Amino acid sequence: MSDWNSNIIEEFRENEGQLGGTFEGWNMLLLHHAGAKTGTQRVNPLTYQPVGDSLAIFASKAGDPRNPDWFHNLVANPDTKVEIGTDTIAVTARVAADDERDKIWTKQKELRSQFADYEVSAAGRKIPVIILERR
Repeated sequence: MSDWNSNIIEEFRENEGQLGGTFEGWNMLLLHHAGAKTGTQRVNPLTYQPVGDSLAIFASKAGDPRNPDWFHNLVANPDTKVEIGTDTIAVTARVAADDERDKIWTKQKELRSQFADYEVSAAGRKIPVIILERR
């Protein structure tokens, strides 16, 4: 997975946030996060959905029954930054409350049908939606 992520990160940065192939036309960002236990700095490419002045990201882990590591890292260390295009933006992460989550999640499934598949394969895990509020 890290080689796959590294290739996407490299393409993202070389092309001012634009990706081809599978992610062509997707809203993509690079999420910076610090390890919950180690503090090690990491970067993950993720799709996002604009929500007012904030951004929503999805802890889908492609439908795995477990949350991704970056989710646990954001819960432990919510003040972070994202790269969108050529901009770096300071954000604070919070897990969306159920009513807010459901509205955003439903829209994401409409925008990208893969997310409906992730929901099915997550084996009953309610995929968290994380709101990134600009600081």
